[in-house]
Amino acid sequence: LKKTAEIPQQTDIRGEAPRIGVFVCRCGTNIAGVVDVPTVVDYAKTLPGVVYVGDNMFSCSQDTQDKMAALIKDQGLNRIVVAACTPKTHEPLFQETMTSVGLNKYLFDMCNIRNQCSWVHKDAPEGATQKAKDLVRMSVAKVALLDPLTEPVLDIHQNALVIGGGVAGMEAARNLSAQGYHTYLVEITDRLGGQARHLRQTWRGEDVQAYLAELETCVRSDGNIEIFTNTRIDNVTGFVGNFNTTVTSEDGPRDLTHGVTVFALGASEYKPESLYLYGQSDRVLTNQELEKRFMAEDPNVAGADSAVFIQCVGSRIPERPYCSRVCCTQSIKNALALKERRPNMSIRVLYRDMRPYGLREDLYRRAREAGVMFIRYDFDKSISVTHYNGGVKVAFTDSVLHRPMEIRTRMLVLASAVIPQKENPLAQMFKVTQKEDGFFAEAHVKLRPSDFATDGVFLAGLCHAPKSLDESITQAKAAAARAVTLLSKKSVAVSGIVARVDSACCSACGVCVSICPYAAPRLDETSGKAMVQSTLCKGCGLCVSSCRSGAIHLKGFDISEIMAQIGSL
Repeated sequence: LKKTAEIPQQTDIRGEAPRIGVFVCRCGTNIAGVVDVPTVVDYAKTLPGVVYVGDNMFSCSQDTQDKMAALIKDQGLNRIVVAACTPKTHEPLFQETMTSVGLNKYLFDMCNIRNQCSWVHKDAPEGATQKAKDLVRMSVAKVALLDPLTEPVLDIHQNALVIGGGVAGMEAARNLSAQGYHTYLVEITDRLGGQARHLRQTWRGEDVQAYLAELETCVRSDGNIEIFTNTRIDNVTGFVGNFNTTVTSEDGPRDLTHGVTVFALGASEYKPESLYLYGQSDRVLTNQELEKRFMAEDPNVAGADSAVFIQCVGSRIPERPYCSRVCCTQSIKNALALKERRPNMSIRVLYRDMRPYGLREDLYRRAREAGVMFIRYDFDKSISVTHYNGGVKVAFTDSVLHRPMEIRTRMLVLASAVIPQKENPLAQMFKVTQKEDGFFAEAHVKLRPSDFATDGVFLAGLCHAPKSLDESITQAKAAAARAVTLLSKKSVAVSGIVARVDSACCSACGVCVSICPYAAPRLDETSGKAMVQSTLCKGCGLCVSSCRSGAIHLKGFDISEIMAQIGSL
């Protein structure tokens, strides 16, 4: 530890001794309001290998980037440390600045003195300042040992695969085709349209079925879109730019080669079989089933003289803690549709919290003005539904009056949850992540909301999270736009931070092969030793930490570099 803690004056591959530049960011007052930045700057000047230290008001601003580029040239810096916010959001920006002046982007380290220091220690400025010094010292110790890394360059097949033939899938396929890319559209059922087939109108009153018919006609008549219905995906191999997917339909198996993939798998409406007499009484139905009756012009709908809506059926419970988002708006919209057919109908909505967000608030006001009654029930005291005189009786506790209430009604409508496929085999095939609730997890909720962490795979629609039709369309277009950023190139460079194997130390135990979520390591057929396919590796480090022989190393996070950080601390 003592030896690795020292910063050696070793030379890199270009024969240059480390000349480290440290840039400390004030981030306005986010950092400087707690951490004594000038003290950190003065301290960084005393660290071995550091030849320049400066502080910036906002290091991520364009003028500061230009200033940093000039300083790197003027001072002859060959390794850079930026003490600022999180590398998850800003590391690529600083790496671009290094690349612009001819430095290898991997001779860089970023220490987080905002999220991990000033923000969490705002009540202890002296301790936060000392911790900032520690973090800077650790980064300097690491960056002195970094080596330049190369990035593998991959050719990109100019085809796209869209999985799911709902609105999101068709919109993504249409968008990709319009930009000139051949697109495979795969749907597991025998029809396109997904959940939109069961919707009559949007909350704005737009005709969903007319839009869906026009969209399907457009997609089917597009010679650049190849549609597969009644088709399942059996196997997936490859990586960004070069996926090979085996699909099986009535015509047998077929291999599809494509550069990118868009997930638009959709979700479904929860069927509350054991709740509120659902499935036992024809008077109890879900919002989606009510929409179907509207479209079929069922006379029983207009003939009912009363209706009760129960919100959050299957949502916001331990099993499904999320809000399904569309339920409140859908209930209000359907309540207004009932009022239009029979103005004197008695309609009550039993809710925990009403969430008609954005402009949908106007829809709520219209419902109130039309005579729809909204009653907040006590969720801690259960709702019971029993048969009563050709209808049903709903018993609940009013959370305002704090007393039991009963409503007798001819129709009970349940605002059911939106539920995904809990364990989807495609997640393992494409090496993408599902959250505990079954929805797919984006790479970053703000910066990459339509990307997966796996390169070349994107997502849109209900498989990502509960969302309305217009939001699904928007995300589908976003996913297609993100996919085109890859398809528009003939080749793409992937990250240089990948694992490598020292075959002399490898015991061929196979642990790395079994533990990797991206299937990057494999055992060589000739030697039996492990080897890592760098194009599949995401640099997560699981194989490194699990290797019992110490044979696997992660470039950019090698043992010597990590131990140098620990030793300096």
